[in-house]
Amino acid sequence: MKKHNKVNPVGISNGVNRRNFLKLSLTSVAAFTIVPRHVLGGNGFLAPSNQLTKAVIGVGGMGRGHMKYEGARLLAVCDVDRNHLNHALSIAGNGVKGYSDFREVLVRPDIDIVHIATPPHWHALMSVAAAAAGKDIWCEKPMTRTIGEGIKVIEAVRNHGRIFRLNTWFRFRAQFYGFGTTVRPIRKLVQNGMLGWPLKVTVSGITGFNWKFYWVGKTNLKPIPVPKNLDYKTWLGPAPYKPYNPERVHSKFRGYWDYDGGGLGDMGQHYLDPVQYILGKDNTSPVFIEVDSPQQHTDAVGPWRRVEMTYNDGCKIILDGENKDKNAPFIEGPKGKLYKGFESDIPGLKRKLAAFPDPELQVTDFIQAVRNRQKFALNEENGHRSCTLVNIGKIAVRLGRSLEFDPVKQRFVDDEGANRFINQPKRAPWI
Repeated sequence: MKKHNKVNPVGISNGVNRRNFLKLSLTSVAAFTIVPRHVLGGNGFLAPSNQLTKAVIGVGGMGRGHMKYEGARLLAVCDVDRNHLNHALSIAGNGVKGYSDFREVLVRPDIDIVHIATPPHWHALMSVAAAAAGKDIWCEKPMTRTIGEGIKVIEAVRNHGRIFRLNTWFRFRAQFYGFGTTVRPIRKLVQNGMLGWPLKVTVSGITGFNWKFYWVGKTNLKPIPVPKNLDYKTWLGPAPYKPYNPERVHSKFRGYWDYDGGGLGDMGQHYLDPVQYILGKDNTSPVFIEVDSPQQHTDAVGPWRRVEMTYNDGCKIILDGENKDKNAPFIEGPKGKLYKGFESDIPGLKRKLAAFPDPELQVTDFIQAVRNRQKFALNEENGHRSCTLVNIGKIAVRLGRSLEFDPVKQRFVDDEGANRFINQPKRAPWI
């Protein structure tokens, strides 16, 4: 644990008072350290009997669903929509305080964990600020809206010694979509070479997935007065200013590039993070991306037909938006095929699989990870790589052309048009 600066009574070092802190842009947050209560005792570890505490930022439907989980006591909820905030407070119980500004949550030294359940255009900025404030982080998917934001989250979590969890769980628990099994035996099947190499993975309705093309935006939005319960300026935050229309916010935001990326942004990390784990690609990214897509609107997300991503070793991930490959297996290799329902063309698959060693164990209890300062199974690093699958797919769809990507530099090769999407400008003061 890093040595912390001396703190004042509200937990902010360098003599920064609460009022001044709330005026700071996020570039300034990293200039000082907010020390959470559980490190003030000396060694930086919680006693087993000492209950962790948390706050939830963004208490629409998803955030309200995560207000209670075992091992952490809720102390605060935060939302820019007064109706959402009041609803959350009405079910939160005694002792929970409501906020409209997330920075007021971060200055509380009695909060250990911040659960970020806002739209994706806020995920990175709040994660970076929470890390700088000495909080551990549970973040909804997609982890970030851009590749550059993911790099910044990794830096912040590493520099401030925090524990980060991304909230998609299929790589380590729950039955994988339509397979009747967890991902673990599929990883074991691939890891031990039973399908050969390289492999092709098809993600489509045929193999058990749904790209949710109903998350498309409207292109003819008319300005409408902002309802009194919503702080729309803060809801937009770092996103470009666009006049208010209810289609942009709450359950409709996924249809607009400024905030998410349609069904690919919504479901992509749920679907692709386990694929990345199965293929053993947690430390790299594809090098070539091909796309078949109608021309996209600059604001509203539209449907696409196909995205094909190829790794340096020849492995491919195919996102089949049209469900065109009617007989496609989920995974296909030179030695065999694996279909939805964990069916295969390998005789005696389960018996043969039992003879191989199991995949490495993972830390899958977030509360344990926080208490013991252990890296969580799906963390800022491998989560960034699976989110990069989503983000390079989004960029290819938006541009409507093939791309080359350098997984080490995390930039597109000789393509400034594509690279402009890596670090997109943010609206002041959210920089």
